[in-house]
Amino acid sequence: MANGIFRILMTFLVNADDNSLIALKPTDIRVFLDSDGKKCYVLNRKNNKKIIKIDVAFPVLHGAYGEDGIIQGLFRSVNVAFVGVDLMASAVGMDKDIAKRLWRDAGIPIAAFEVVDYSNKSKIRYESIVKKLGLPLFVKPANAGSSVGVHKVSNKDEFKAAIKDGFLYDRKLLIEEAITGIEVECAVLGNEFPESSVIGGIMPTQQFYSYDAKYISSTGAKLMIPAPISAETSKYIQSMAIKAFRCIGAEGLSRVDFFLKPDNSIVINEINTLPGFTNISMYPKLWEAAGTPYTDLLNKLIDLGLKRHKEIKKLKTTW
Repeated sequence: MANGIFRILMTFLVNADDNSLIALKPTDIRVFLDSDGKKCYVLNRKNNKKIIKIDVAFPVLHGAYGEDGIIQGLFRSVNVAFVGVDLMASAVGMDKDIAKRLWRDAGIPIAAFEVVDYSNKSKIRYESIVKKLGLPLFVKPANAGSSVGVHKVSNKDEFKAAIKDGFLYDRKLLIEEAITGIEVECAVLGNEFPESSVIGGIMPTQQFYSYDAKYISSTGAKLMIPAPISAETSKYIQSMAIKAFRCIGAEGLSRVDFFLKPDNSIVINEINTLPGFTNISMYPKLWEAAGTPYTDLLNKLIDLGLKRHKEIKKLKTTW
């Protein structure tokens, strides 16, 4: 009966009957999702009592279990509509190694990189890595977000420490060349016909755009909306953002991040399939600048999730 037991953290449940939005605060109540084939419910695990019916789930969980396809698979298993990218694209978008290979094959410029697995970490040679990628370079977990475990490296001691810390978060690491340029970001919205927002620029006040700069410090970075770039460059970045979005099979929403180099060429950094929605987050700010206020943006995302769910329900799963 239980299709997944977890703790409610920060998930919004929307009741389509009265269009009310219910914010569930952090709690230690253990719950599970169950479906009767037509409706999905959150049940209290202790007494099996129904807490609420879910018409559409809005996941706002960053990192592991939230944007790597796991909770999306849970929603699929109980036949409930949900906002954002589906299972496979979530998993691919989370894995920087796999995503970069797909983008490379699609002709989207990427930074040079090496992949290191935990199983062969003893074979890592700092000198050979530096010869290929130069200094400084970045070490980052392949499957993590929000700059968790990311280190900018300029010498051998920093490299060793970065590798050790990176393996605390994943069994696979990316070692990337450092790109000189400003970070620019584009928000994408839609299913079959995605649209792109205005382009935003980020000027970190720290060494790089770290976790603290993204979520904690209001002075960790300067957001430039729109970015101080030409209309031609903006249009090119918008087209590449949609291409990167489609390339991994994304739907609903994503924020695609690039580096804009001094010669106006771009390198894709990553895709965020569940971008931040805090008061200092770029995704809602970009759409607001494009003429879509926060409330309208949420409504559009919910509608996109419901529309996809109806289409999926029409598909045959037996033959």
